[in-house]
Amino acid sequence: VQLQASGGGLVQTGGSLRLSCAVSGRTLANYVMGWFRQTPEKERELVGSIIWSGGISYYADSVRGRFTVSRDRAKNLMYLQMNSLKPEDTAVYYCAAKGRGEARWAYWGQGTQVTVSS
Repeated sequence: VQLQASGGGLVQTGGSLRLSCAVSGRTLANYVMGWFRQTPEKERELVGSIIWSGGISYYADSVRGRFTVSRDRAKNLMYLQMNSLKPEDTAVYYCAAKGRGEARWAYWGQGTQVTVSS
């Protein structure tokens, strides 16, 4: 599975961004897709995830109600819609994939920088 994230940038507090993750190399029916973020000061954090076939999603408390994970199965794309952005959302965001029932996230895309100015 190859993943490629895009869509990061600089946005003001309260603004919105949508990240995309293009997926190739394998059918995803039995995969969970996720978005992580990391800063130099913090460990990598799972922001949200979605079951590719079932659409059931998970969100970290810090982003619930502001971020939405979705996917377009026809286009093999996953999205992270980020609204009401805060400076503490500033991080490098990564998309990742793992098999359902597996603990380890086996596949990672390159990161995309999101910077929220105050």
